[in-house]
Amino acid sequence: MKHSLLTQSLVSALPPGVKCLLVAVSGGVDSVVLLHALRSVSAELGITLEVAHLDHQIRPESSADADFVQKLCVQWDVPCYVESYDVPRLAEENRISLEMAGRQARREFLQRIAEQIDAGQIVLAHHRDDQVETFMLRLLRGSGQSGLASMQVQQGVWWRPLLGCSREQIVEYARQHELSWVEDQSNGDPIFLRNRLRTQVLPQLVEINPQFCNRIAGLTEQFQLEDDYWQKQVEENFTGLVVSRHDGLRLSRPALLALHPALRIRILREALRQVRGDLQRIESIHLQSIETLLVNQRSQAQLDLPGGWVARRYQALWFRDVAPLLAEPFDLSLPIPGELELPDGRVLRASLQAEQEGESLNVTEYCFADLPQPLRVRSWHAGDRFEPSAMVGHKRLKNFFVDNRVELEQRLKTPLLVSGEEILWVAGMRRSRHAIVGHDKGSILRVELL
Repeated sequence: MKHSLLTQSLVSALPPGVKCLLVAVSGGVDSVVLLHALRSVSAELGITLEVAHLDHQIRPESSADADFVQKLCVQWDVPCYVESYDVPRLAEENRISLEMAGRQARREFLQRIAEQIDAGQIVLAHHRDDQVETFMLRLLRGSGQSGLASMQVQQGVWWRPLLGCSREQIVEYARQHELSWVEDQSNGDPIFLRNRLRTQVLPQLVEINPQFCNRIAGLTEQFQLEDDYWQKQVEENFTGLVVSRHDGLRLSRPALLALHPALRIRILREALRQVRGDLQRIESIHLQSIETLLVNQRSQAQLDLPGGWVARRYQALWFRDVAPLLAEPFDLSLPIPGELELPDGRVLRASLQAEQEGESLNVTEYCFADLPQPLRVRSWHAGDRFEPSAMVGHKRLKNFFVDNRVELEQRLKTPLLVSGEEILWVAGMRRSRHAIVGHDKGSILRVELL
């Protein structure tokens, strides 16, 4: 079978082993040409095609576009899935742009349908001119080199076989085969930055250099080649940097600082991707902020990012999708004898006895007669001071926490055993020098942290 240049690219680029393709069809010339070309080679390749279309409800005529796609699929005998989604409402609720909301809704819809029909790939109609626009958008938004690699022909389940074709080639194919399509009037709306680039900026750059689009397309290919190398470096080094995957992801600060900055910035990017699920809205300025957090002298600091949270906690960098909830302040009475359940689920057990059994980090003993009653268990207050055992004078509790590298979140959970205004015990860490048990002072209060 003789192929056009466009269909030849489909035949040569089809991922091996794929039997079913889900084709995203908007009704525009790009996706109509894509479906027609795939249909023309489907028998030769031994593949089946199914179509998905999402009505974004952005334009009044969007329902007519959905009708066009459905009728086209009936004419070409291709199964078609059409759904409608209120993208403007999604954008408003999540405080994101219409473009981003549409992309999010469309991706979720396509992935769901692909899973439902067991499609091996989701086929998108992005072409070379889309690639150039994406490059320019990311450049304007401050993306790093990985972001400037832009779209890839093959990226997981997503396949963009027309990425090497220009819009002119696609339109020429449509005319040769007398295809019909719908024009999205919003493509000319200057409210969208992509449209302003397409209609105002890029024509001027092409006038300066007629080969501008080809040059940018070649540059993205070079960036993709380099990014593939760096991704392999990330994969080889990442596991050795992980301190913990409990409650988010923690990476070793000393190990990160030992890396070359070019690799380190990509490691930070990958850590964000793992906790967020994607890198949407993450730009180079965010990665530089994390780098500053890493190298700064402050042992504890944090920053909020789009869809993420990163904190320096002494010798670890902590990544989460959202900031951890801080413990609520507490102030509880300690029953003697008895048990007290703490807000974090641990238990303090108090008992009276005649003989000493010995102390540890989690067990303290006091001369009961020397303790003003009642005893309380509370959380840390700003300005707290105590007199640690084996030490003369007071110490600010904040400084004690710093010396012992107690993280901010843990400080608020740490129970303090108090008698009047005196802190008797920073539970699990250090007792004070008050009410130390002697040999002839009567009952002993034993308190255990379980």
